[in-house]
Amino acid sequence: MASNNQGGPQYNSLTKGSKIIGTIITNDDIRIDGAIEGDIQSKGKVIIGQQGSIKGNIDCQNAEILGKTEGKINCKDLLTLRQTANIQGDITTQTLIVEAKAVFNGSCKMTSVPIGSSSFFQSK
Repeated sequence: MASNNQGGPQYNSLTKGSKIIGTIITNDDIRIDGAIEGDIQSKGKVIIGQQGSIKGNIDCQNAEILGKTEGKINCKDLLTLRQTANIQGDITTQTLIVEAKAVFNGSCKMTSVPIGSSSFFQSK
């Protein structure tokens, strides 16, 4: 994990070849280029890189998916599925952008107000 100690934005990352089994909870942005078997809860942006994979649920403010996810995605604001994305699961978000060739198998619920169903967002 990395952070900028000079007052700039903070971020976390999981590099290619790394694997985590368990839940990740962060107040900052996170980029995943490795594998996670578990849930991600972030008050920032979640980026799943092209080599990244998630087997679990994602609760976040914003997300950009280039890799593979299996599970529910609850994105409070903007969810972007890039052309290399492969999503297997249901999505709830306020705004959704899907590039050509992205794969999405599941249902999508669009909200006009911020999502309040996540206990992570309610308790913090």
